[in-house]
Amino acid sequence: MELQKFDRNELGRDFVVGDIHGCYSLLMRRLNKIGFDKTKDRLFSVGDLVDRGPESFLCLSLPYEPWFFAVRGNHELLMHDALNGGDAGLWMMNGGNWCVEHELNDLRILVNDMMERLPLAIEVQAEAGSVGIIHADVTSDQWGRFDEQRDVWSRDRISRATRDWRPVKGIDAVVVGHTILEQPNRRDNVLHIDTGAFHTGWLYVMPISEVFA
Repeated sequence: MELQKFDRNELGRDFVVGDIHGCYSLLMRRLNKIGFDKTKDRLFSVGDLVDRGPESFLCLSLPYEPWFFAVRGNHELLMHDALNGGDAGLWMMNGGNWCVEHELNDLRILVNDMMERLPLAIEVQAEAGSVGIIHADVTSDQWGRFDEQRDVWSRDRISRATRDWRPVKGIDAVVVGHTILEQPNRRDNVLHIDTGAFHTGWLYVMPISEVFA
């Protein structure tokens, strides 16, 4: 699936979370702190659920939760490719060594099924407008015109000089992760929220309404 769309949440609140990277317990603590109601609230993720942190296998359960919705990140693609005959060494170099604790065929079946639940991009309707969620960037600068390999790996926007910032057209705001920053950083209508939870202990979770601030 390339794009999954969600109507406005009329029952509860919507939140967006940065790269989780195996920090399942940290995520649960953050949700508890904000009073997240799993019967009404929704959590949208910028991807990279696995690798580098201590609880990657637990994080594979998140896309099966009715309140959790994620896009696929480059670490999901690395994992899926490695488990299906691709470059396992590349995945190991990027934090995939946790897989040795599990039966690989069973893991492959689980991951293949889970990937069916992860679109490339998500679009959520909020009170102030529409919010796009994608892992790294919208490299075409046009919402809906996606390129999987570039959009889950690119750091071009965050590395551009100020004069080169360009808004993503066709959407009111976009939230991305992928590039670790000391603080969330806004580039025109694109908000970067990866704070490197696996080594900083800071997992950024924000109400989706604040994306427009």
